[in-house]
This record gives sequence, C-alpha cells and structure tokens, in this order.
Amino acid sequence: MALLLKGGRVVDPAADLDIIADVIIRDGCIVEIGPDLTIPKGETVECAEKIILPGLVDVHTHLREPGREDEETIRTGTRAAAHGGFTAVCAMPNTEPVADEGAAIRFLVDRAERDGVVRVYPIGAITARQEGRALAEAGDMVSEGAVAFSDDGHGVQDAGMMRLAMDYIKRFGVPIVSHCEDAGLVGKGVVNEGVVSTRLGMAGWPAAGEEIMVARDIRLAELTGCRLHLAHLSTAGSVELVRVAKAKGIPVTCEVTPHHLFLTEDDIDLDYRTELKMNPPLRTAADAAALLAGLADGTVDCIATDHAPHAPHEKALEFELAPFGTTGLETALSLVVTELVSRRRATWGDVASWMCHNPRVALGLPPVSLAPGQVADITIVDPEARVDVTADWFESGSRNSAFMGRKLLGRATEVLVGGYFALRNGKVVA
Repeated sequence: MALLLKGGRVVDPAADLDIIADVIIRDGCIVEIGPDLTIPKGETVECAEKIILPGLVDVHTHLREPGREDEETIRTGTRAAAHGGFTAVCAMPNTEPVADEGAAIRFLVDRAERDGVVRVYPIGAITARQEGRALAEAGDMVSEGAVAFSDDGHGVQDAGMMRLAMDYIKRFGVPIVSHCEDAGLVGKGVVNEGVVSTRLGMAGWPAAGEEIMVARDIRLAELTGCRLHLAHLSTAGSVELVRVAKAKGIPVTCEVTPHHLFLTEDDIDLDYRTELKMNPPLRTAADAAALLAGLADGTVDCIATDHAPHAPHEKALEFELAPFGTTGLETALSLVVTELVSRRRATWGDVASWMCHNPRVALGLPPVSLAPGQVADITIVDPEARVDVTADWFESGSRNSAFMGRKLLGRATEVLVGGYFALRNGKVVA
C-alpha cells in the first residue's frame, strides 16, 4: 500500500526534523520526506495543521489478560492505546496467573498477534508469582519475547533477592523495572501522608516509602551494573536521587505519569472519588512541580501511563477498600498537549522525546524515527481538537479515569503501525 501524508508538521528530534512536509509510505516503511511530494497511485491523507510524530509508546500498561478480562483484554487495551495515539505498549506481568514463565509470555505474544491493534511488548515477572521468594525463569521469558522484568504492583521487598535478580537479569541485556514501595513502611496507607490524609481521616502513604526503595535499587544497580528503570516516580526526593545517580553514571532511567504530573493530593476531597486512589498516591503540588522540572532537565526520561483498568463494582467500594489505579492510555497525550504544549511549557519535540524515543531507549525497544527506510509507526495529532472525557469517549474495557469530566485540547487522529492504520479519523480500525 502506498500512502502520502500531505502537508503536516513533521517533528522528530532524533531525525533533526521540525518542518512542514509530506511523507511517503510504501510497504510498511517510510520512503521519502520532503515538500511537494506525489505518488502515482495510492492514498493521500491531508495533514495540514496537524503534527506528525514518530509512533508513541507506553512502557507501563496493564492489559489484565489473562485472568481479569472483566477489566481489560488485549483487544480492548490495544484499542485504547491506538485511540490515545500509541503505536505500542509494554504489558506488565501482574496478571492471573502472573507472567513468570516462557509459556505465559508466549500466550501474550500470540494473543497480541491475533487480537492486538498496536504492538505489544511483554514484561516478565522478576520473581515466581511475584512473591519475592524465588527468581522467575528470566531466560525462558527472554527467549519468548520479554523485554524487561518487574514485580510491579508489589515490588521486591528483600534487598538480597533484588541483588540476586539484578545479577541474573543483567546477563540477558534487559532492564529491571522497579516498583519502589517499602511495604512495611507504607502499611495500609491509601493517600499521601500529610495534611490531606489527616483532614480526610485516611491512612497515610509517606514519601519515604518510595524514596527508600529508590535509593536502595539505585545503589544495587551501581553494585551489579544492571540496567534499572524506576516506575511511576511521584516525589521530589525520588527525582533528586535519580539526578544524583545519573551524575555518577549509574545505569538508571525513570518515568512519571500524567496523573502525578497534573493532579495532586488536594484533588482528593470529601467526595472520596476512588478514581483518585493510585499507587503511589497523588502527592503535593511541590512534588508535581519537581516531576515537571525533572522532565525539563532530563532527569526524568519519559512519560508512561500506568494504565490500570478496574471493573465498576471494584471502584464503587469505600476508598480504603477500592483497588489502586486509574486508566491512562486514552488521556495521556491530550493531557500533555493541554497542560504543557498549549501553555508553551513543552515543545512537540519534547513530546516525541518523552513519549517515543526516551521510553524506547529505557527499555531497549526497537527504535522508531521519521526517516527514509524506517518502519512507518507514526502518530498524527490534531493539536486543536477538543476532547470531552466522558464514559462514551473510552475504548478501554474500564472507565475508572482520574480525569473523568475534564475538557482537554488535542488528540490523535491517525495512528499507523507498520504503515497500516490502527486509528483513522479518530476511530479505531479493526
């Protein structure tokens, strides 16, 4: 299939591009980029006033299949990803059963090939059943396609076990993705420990419960030489620990989420909206400012969604009993456009770096770029499109969005995966 993307603003810092140009795609690859291009036959997509970006990737997605198909499936989750502008996602292993062996990774790969709308990269568990007692079969999982390892949702509590895991997993050339939570210190905490937890009468989740584990895992990465990626950082202290570690040359990268960037503990009020309950919890305005500053200066590598779908009856429980997590795939890009790009706090080049290039480098995923010869994984954005975040907006199997009711600016209109449409005119294809 020949395809001509006509007259869009082509932005890709990796290719040193920020120009109004046309893009020709043929046989799944980019053939040419430049002004006034034509094709003898094929299809033309008008992209005037739109932004053409290299394909976005979310390195922290919970697809729930197998085991919790009432919350999400590979099909609905990848439809949500395409709807949100992503060409690929990395699937976390805390499914039922846990993805802790090669057969589980093979199931995910096969099911994604059958049902997936975008690319799916599996992440395997660090320990068997994510129980923290014995290493999972990392080599078996890598051979089946695992790109990283994580006990996300729990975290490896024992430092000796984490050192053993790093020494083992580094041999496969893939990173560990660390969920930084000291379970003994966090206890039954459900919101950030401080003024708001006191006012609401709920158990606090202290910043130190994250920062202690961030410091531990950075030190273990320095000791072992294992590549470390820190998931969903939420505090100013964590960002500073990473800043110091990078200055020392320790192989560490990190991510932040839109909900930790654009919401704070002050958004939790006496309505006790369980969509605002997440792990780690929403922090202070000062913490959110530190996360943004970390993105700006390169300490924080990327934005990831931590897309965590839950069934309605689960989130309908009391705040203390409801599960942690918010959906994120379908609002992340629009939130970044609304809160950062439209307010001139970030450029489109920053968006490409934070949501395409840096996350791919962090997890060692295949690179994507807007250059001749490159695979045509492309995200096209209408920066002026309006988005009303309502239940009807979502393709995800769940609706537990922390941003429900918000009016946002900018959305993906087309998503190309290998040169074929996963999203066309804002509608998911397939």
